[in-house]
Amino acid sequence: MTETKYIFVTGGVVSSLGKGIISSSIGKLLQARGYNITIQKFDPYINIDPGTLNPYEHGECYVTVDGMETDLDLGHYERFTGIQTTRANSLTTGRIYKAVIDKERRGDYLGKTIQVIPHITDEIKRRVQLLGNKNHYDFVITEIGGTVGDIESTPFLEAIRQLKWELGKKALCVHLTYVPYLKAAQELKTKPTQHSVKELQSIGIQPDILVLRTEKHLNDNIRRKVAAFCNVDIDCVVQSEDLPSIYDVPVAMQTQGMDTAILRKMGEPIGDTPPLGPWRTFLDKLKKAKSEVHIGLVGKYDLQDAYKSIRESLSQAATYNDHKAVLTYINSEKLTKENIAEQLSGQDGIVICPGFGDRGIEGKITAIQYARENDIPTFGICLGMQMMVIEFARNVLGYSDANSREMNEKTEHNVIDIMEEQKNITNMGGTMRLGAYDCVLEKDSLSYSIYGETPIKERHRHRYEFNNMYEKEYEKNGMKCVGKNPESGLVEIVEIPALKWFIGTQFHPEYQSTVLNPHPLFLNFIKTAIENKKK
Repeated sequence: MTETKYIFVTGGVVSSLGKGIISSSIGKLLQARGYNITIQKFDPYINIDPGTLNPYEHGECYVTVDGMETDLDLGHYERFTGIQTTRANSLTTGRIYKAVIDKERRGDYLGKTIQVIPHITDEIKRRVQLLGNKNHYDFVITEIGGTVGDIESTPFLEAIRQLKWELGKKALCVHLTYVPYLKAAQELKTKPTQHSVKELQSIGIQPDILVLRTEKHLNDNIRRKVAAFCNVDIDCVVQSEDLPSIYDVPVAMQTQGMDTAILRKMGEPIGDTPPLGPWRTFLDKLKKAKSEVHIGLVGKYDLQDAYKSIRESLSQAATYNDHKAVLTYINSEKLTKENIAEQLSGQDGIVICPGFGDRGIEGKITAIQYARENDIPTFGICLGMQMMVIEFARNVLGYSDANSREMNEKTEHNVIDIMEEQKNITNMGGTMRLGAYDCVLEKDSLSYSIYGETPIKERHRHRYEFNNMYEKEYEKNGMKCVGKNPESGLVEIVEIPALKWFIGTQFHPEYQSTVLNPHPLFLNFIKTAIENKKK
């Protein structure tokens, strides 16, 4: 295959149908056939990136290796396919408009009147093809956020229309819609799908493949009806039923011949269907795991997408340990010394979740103290690690007012402090320590025995750091700084060797965990939690 081919994934009827899972599944199936793929996400909102968005608005903010704050769907892309995405894989309306306005200010358009067509659409088209032109991928899969009919999506859809016209067989549109089941009538209704496809056709885009999201199995008559009304081949009408796990989706898509339909439509040789061996092995382990390991997620966002990558990492790690992860959200705002024993009872391990701001931090500190004093396996991530450091300062080192400069600017014992180069930053977006950094591990540490190598490279998203002035005091009293950045000396990992498993990481290991390569820290944490349960 010499020329890059482009697959566009759009959505209709309602949002949250799972375009990210379908995009990831297409990528996985093409990858299994030996193609070099990448996946990008175009979000229609005007924010430059999701970094300043509240998790309640948009779920977790995912971070790429090169330090781009992105939509959580990029996490799905990486977990399913094992690829590493970059800033080129994530785009918003805000970034498109900013790029065009910057060019206009420089005079690049030579006095032309700047308009949505052609200037905005040309910039979108350029960004769509950038990855293909630069890295010579066989397939670039582009997911368009939002729903057909949204005002914000219009320039993206117009750009797709133009590209489909210009590229011919080298471009294909997969449209995901919803087929609702009306319980009172006991009927599945295809009319919303028909309207959604009409809306797409009115823009000038004919979908090549339809994915019908449904809670009930669709018979062939319904698929034929949709195919006839929507001008789509019957073998290109695929159903996406509710499944026990999102990781079942690629297998379900392959069983229905979705990858075969894509290759046929794009003039590629079809060949034999790949067996997806390691993927099916994972699914087999997932289905057979009956024993449960209970993990408490101590955080302040009672929304499953807020800690999406952590939840998936724990689930993957439990599967490889032949267990099912039962995750319980524990609201740190409601934790007190009086109720902590009851709240954490039945948990085989706890994760102190990341976040920003002072809401709920005292509850996290209470949970950490209880876990440390009762030797419950504890994993602190980013702000979670910082709370471990503060709790230790207050209750072991004796600094009752110990805090982070983020929470209390005037604290006398600022065991977590802001870096000098961060002090004068006024913009909130994209100005933290972001992306992958090296970390050198102490060879006599638990962390080193888990990773089995040093240095390691992990992704960051934070502004405040461990204050190295206190390092010797921590070390002397039992909390070891076992991982450091080799250039800055900043502390990346703390642990208490005297306890079963008490590790805090300044970085976000969940961003590196994939289905076929689960993260060693999560694997070992779950293994210890299972052993703790047995005891």
